[in-house]
Amino acid sequence: MGHPVLREQAKPLSASDIRTPEMQRLIEDMLDTMAEYQGIGLAAPQVYEGVRLFVAGSDPDTPIGDMADGARMPLIALVNPEITPIGKVVELDWEGCLSIPDIRGHVPRARDIMVRGMDRDGKKVEFRASGFPARVIQHETDHLDGVLFFDRMRSFETLTFLEEYQRYWTSDEDEE
Repeated sequence: MGHPVLREQAKPLSASDIRTPEMQRLIEDMLDTMAEYQGIGLAAPQVYEGVRLFVAGSDPDTPIGDMADGARMPLIALVNPEITPIGKVVELDWEGCLSIPDIRGHVPRARDIMVRGMDRDGKKVEFRASGFPARVIQHETDHLDGVLFFDRMRSFETLTFLEEYQRYWTSDEDEE
């Protein structure tokens, strides 16, 4: 947090841009960084690249498709994402961010979304996401628009350090 690229609108990529060796290397580096820091998502601006790209998920064996809450989230690279909420249900839940280490807060997000964009090969993708995967995708897309999770918080009453989050806000079942 504090680097100007985190507060800027990221630039779209063309399908031919995505296929360059440099962009493919960036995607691989982002996947490695996300895994190293045990994240569930990482946007290009978080690694000082002002392009509309993020990586997310954890399961390399699950193909990109509709993502239900509670199901394994496929490991994806998503370029130029466009999100449309489905319905009006908004859920309040905890979020953290690799750009703001050891901080958590309650953030409202649409429960169900339609996602359009391109994959790492420049092919168009379209899918629905619900619950946790929808939250991750919205969080990472916010980074591409210069928005951090606490910008979405309704109140800072739940803004907390990770240690206090674990001590006061989670139950034993949450930690398992």
